[in-house]
Amino acid sequence: MFMKLFKSLLLLSLFLFTFCKNDKPSSQPIQSLPIIEPKPIVFDYDTATWTDIGLIDTTIFLDLKYATTDNFVNEKMYTCGRCFLRPEVANLILQAQQQLQAQNLSLKLLDCYRPKPIQEKLWAKVPNANYVTPPWKGSMHNRGAAIDLTIVDKKGVELDMGTPYDFFGKAAHHTFTEHTPTVKANRQLLKDLMESFDLRPIRTEWWHYSYQKKSYEISDMVWACPNQ
Repeated sequence: MFMKLFKSLLLLSLFLFTFCKNDKPSSQPIQSLPIIEPKPIVFDYDTATWTDIGLIDTTIFLDLKYATTDNFVNEKMYTCGRCFLRPEVANLILQAQQQLQAQNLSLKLLDCYRPKPIQEKLWAKVPNANYVTPPWKGSMHNRGAAIDLTIVDKKGVELDMGTPYDFFGKAAHHTFTEHTPTVKANRQLLKDLMESFDLRPIRTEWWHYSYQKKSYEISDMVWACPNQ
């Protein structure tokens, strides 16, 4: 009996000795994982004069129609789609986006700053002041103070506004009264939001809003296309 107990204690002592020996911290230094620094935003434009919304807030949907053929002239006008605005105007759009996100909604931008050379191309195709502002006069788009936009849900599906973008007819007017209650509510939501940030509509286009508290010069700045 005594011998059995002695052997058990001896085995237990050997086990504990081995365990403690193997459990000692390694003398080798622990290699820490490399710290990955976030890539800084590289601005390829004058940030005192312009803001590229797509670089600043990636939660805003961009569908810049004149960078595609899906527009009223059926021709691609921009080499690539970038949304430039004057910094004061861009800041208001960013604030409006934050307010919409609280409702699980988002802005979708359809056109922003439009360079004067592009306005000239549009005028050459459609020389009608009812549809295109003459380039020598210049629109608020040519000054970076106007934006065409709509509202989408969190999946990017557009709210029903009654007509497509750039629809030239009475149904696109703010004063048109024959839309469904849903369309009226959606348009009112957009209008109330924009006006709360000093962005004013025009009578004939539910999608167009501009900042009129400051005067800007017509610009011929054409943005770069980094990936082309």
